[in-house]
Amino acid sequence: MTSPLLPPVTAEVAAEAVEALSARLRKKLDAAVEGCRDGAEAGADGSVVVAFGEDAVVTLRAAPSGVVTEAGQAVCSCLLAPRCLHRAAVLTASPVADPQPWPLPGEGEEDGGSAVTPAAESAAAGTGPAAPSAAGPMPCGAGTGDTGAGTAGGAGASAAGAIAGSGGSDGARGNAAGPGDGGAPAPTAAQVRAGAALWAVGAEALAAGVAAGGAVVQAELLRAAHTARVAGLPGAEAAALRVVRGLRAARERRAGERLADLAAAFEALLRTAALLAAGTGGPGLTGSGRRAYASGGSLKVHGLCREPVLTATGYGGVVTHLLGSDGVPYSLSDVRPGGLARARGAGAASVALGGGVLDHAGLARGGLRIAGATVSADGRLGAGRGVRATPVPGVSWDQEPLAALFARPAAEAVAEMLAQDAEPGLLGCAVRVEGAAGDHLLVRELSPDGTVRADAPLLRLRPAHPHPELAHTANLRRLAGRPGLALRVVGRPDPDRAATLRPLAVGPVPGAAYTLRLPPEWRDRADLGYDRLQGGHVTGEAPAPAPDPVGPGPDPLADSPLWRVSRLLEAGVAGGRRAVAESARASGQEAGYGPLRRAGFTAAAGLAAALVTEADRRPRDAFGRLTDPSADGYAWAWLAASAHLTAARRSLVAASWA
Repeated sequence: MTSPLLPPVTAEVAAEAVEALSARLRKKLDAAVEGCRDGAEAGADGSVVVAFGEDAVVTLRAAPSGVVTEAGQAVCSCLLAPRCLHRAAVLTASPVADPQPWPLPGEGEEDGGSAVTPAAESAAAGTGPAAPSAAGPMPCGAGTGDTGAGTAGGAGASAAGAIAGSGGSDGARGNAAGPGDGGAPAPTAAQVRAGAALWAVGAEALAAGVAAGGAVVQAELLRAAHTARVAGLPGAEAAALRVVRGLRAARERRAGERLADLAAAFEALLRTAALLAAGTGGPGLTGSGRRAYASGGSLKVHGLCREPVLTATGYGGVVTHLLGSDGVPYSLSDVRPGGLARARGAGAASVALGGGVLDHAGLARGGLRIAGATVSADGRLGAGRGVRATPVPGVSWDQEPLAALFARPAAEAVAEMLAQDAEPGLLGCAVRVEGAAGDHLLVRELSPDGTVRADAPLLRLRPAHPHPELAHTANLRRLAGRPGLALRVVGRPDPDRAATLRPLAVGPVPGAAYTLRLPPEWRDRADLGYDRLQGGHVTGEAPAPAPDPVGPGPDPLADSPLWRVSRLLEAGVAGGRRAVAESARASGQEAGYGPLRRAGFTAAAGLAAALVTEADRRPRDAFGRLTDPSADGYAWAWLAASAHLTAARRSLVAASWA
């Protein structure tokens, strides 16, 4: 585990320290990193000191920002410094610093409501660690009779087609855009070279896996990330840094770390690098180092709900979701370093927008009339010098424009959201509580007349954030004890789980006999991350219990044999190329992929078989030397299978809502 005393280090400083080592010292680097994690001590002058015996002491003096940004801020007292093992080990053991946002021309620091980059903020507002944008159209005929690719070359072509069809990823969900966006400039020569370098090191890191992805492999990724930053590719930089953090977390076996998250990070990195190396442009591909705000004129926005934000990198805050008078969604965020304490306190903090006197709790239930508004491409409201905001009375969920959220069936709204290559937005629906199953709440959607919709699937409500100190989980548990309760929910569909909604707020159903009765100051809505529901918040008599308890029902995603492909991909992430090749020898391809073909996932079976074949392809000459040591073919085969799996899962998720 990384010592909490070690300050974050920028990618270029850590990479340069490892590159300066000799080949002999590089072999000892991983052991040295393990040995210095718990030896950090605070110095008298604010520095951090790590001792390697009496003759070697490494001292880190961070910049005022708290980050080591220059090589001279890390010194060692040994004779080999600065090209010594001790200094490189300490810098490698330190956390990787977040990319610093780049100011835009003519933009003041107060134009945005957050101190984090768009990539970090978008990931923070999601349900977990950052993940790549899932593929849009299903490539290779997933779930049909299309047999996909049976060779490494076919896998590479399939991957290229899948990527081109699904659009690039900027390394943050919610900011994705296709490479074919009209008017998008083509990458420069420097960006193409940076993409090619990123692909090369990403492919080698994937072939090595967690088992062999030590400090040297991570340093190569950090160097490629810095090169991408210099070339003006903050999205690619963020994707590479996520892979480095994932490798470190997996090697340290941190609690909560999942191979699926690291596999998703590798997919985003390879997808972005492949498109850049091919010369494909697009704003979602290059990313943005700082969110750009444009003039939005005069706006009138109405509060919908607020959600706490808590990230694994120590950021905390709140995002308040709003709707304009024309139904266009907006949001106002306040996310800064501070962790859990700030996430809990920011919900009642003042809104930093044009001198407004509301706090976030009041804005979520009220409204603002904004003059001179500045708005980003994803609907974030800026707080520039010329912005003026005046509070206006809020509207209930029964009134327009908020009522439009509840007008469409949930299945129709989710299908439209999942068809886009972006993070799903918010939807509203009226539901009836059926019971609980594990950590989630089971509900069925209600029709406008208050009855359960015909053939309505069983929906799962999962906490929007699982942290026990936030109110999400406790509120869902209290609702689970009220079978038959009718309530309206505003939440975000989970694109990775079948028929699953991450609720942000709940409210009563008008005219229902058994529903919520909230305090007047809550204005008929409860923010599940901040407000805590009590027994007195329910009105009416509960209906007679059902004779048979309601179970979770079938899960088309969990019941499908696609888990075989997922396990193969994760085995490659964990053990590298060798683990994928060994998996076929252990079970045989027909035993492993026969169920996929019988279930109709012939393309998935073909791509998985092609991945195993490529992983085991290590041609050698008469002297036993590798004739093709490149990992390109293996990376293309892995990316093809991963992209297809992502698209197939999305299709199953969309079908589960119908």
